[in-house]
Amino acid sequence: QVRLVESGGGLVQAGGSLRLSCAASGRNFNDKAMGWFRQTPGEEREFVASISWDGERTLYAVPVRGRFSISRDNAKNTVYLQINSLTPEDAAVYYCAANTGYLPNIVTITYDYWGQGTQVIVSS
Repeated sequence: QVRLVESGGGLVQAGGSLRLSCAASGRNFNDKAMGWFRQTPGEEREFVASISWDGERTLYAVPVRGRFSISRDNAKNTVYLQINSLTPEDAAVYYCAANTGYLPNIVTITYDYWGQGTQVIVSS
């Protein structure tokens, strides 16, 4: 079992930055790739970024490349998502998820543990 708790969401002006955190507890966190997804009302949950178990490899969705950065600190059992140059299109509930494997992955069904989400609101 892995429990994930996101934090760091909030209201930010367009062009601003946020850092989201995902604190993990339970077994085998350090063996798992981790991912961030986001969802807006009426839409499917979409992939944002993923990181390998050791932090050496990352994947990003095209719309966020160059603006978002995923990282992890295995000593603290925490994954981060640095979000820069926010646009209104980035407003969503952001979810942290733990993958069944150890390499980055964009496929939602390969993630078996999910947090409750943290909301990001962007004012224009």
